[in-house]
Amino acid sequence: MEIFLKILLVICSLGLIGVVLLQRGKSAGLSGAISGGAEHLFGKQKARGLDLFLQRLTIGLAVGFFVLALVVAYVVKA
Repeated sequence: MEIFLKILLVICSLGLIGVVLLQRGKSAGLSGAISGGAEHLFGKQKARGLDLFLQRLTIGLAVGFFVLALVVAYVVKA
C-alpha cells in the first residue's frame, strides 16, 4: 500500500509539473508589462478554453498532491 501511494504521489507531482509548464505566462517579462494595457484595451484574443482547462487541472492536481503527501506521511509514520 505504501509503495502504491508513493508511486501515485510521483505521478501526480510529474503531472503537476507538466501542467504548470504548459500554461501560458500572464505577462512576458518587460514587454508584457509595457504592452499589457494595450492588449486589454484592444482585446487580444487568447485560447480561453485551453487556459481555463489547464488552470482547473492545475488546481485539481495541486489538491491531489497535497492530500497524497499528507496520506503518505501518515502511512509511513504509522
